[in-house]
Amino acid sequence: MGSSSMDEQILRASKEIIVKFIEVGKISPTSFAGAFRDVYTAIDETVKNAVTGQEELLPPAEPSGPVKKKK
Repeated sequence: MGSSSMDEQILRASKEIIVKFIEVGKISPTSFAGAFRDVYTAIDETVKNAVTGQEELLPPAEPSGPVKKKK
């Protein structure tokens, strides 16, 4: 898998996860930027570490902003 292809797949996966989080009310549009950055970074690091053989467990992610709760 080429680097640009890998980057495209990481971006696509990040987008799909964020869209799902918005759909189910886990994040709000105001917290989108931080949440997207966190998801993208987590996927990017995980994929690239796995490809280079440096698989390390990522620490649990903490929400980057207010989380919209469903009522």
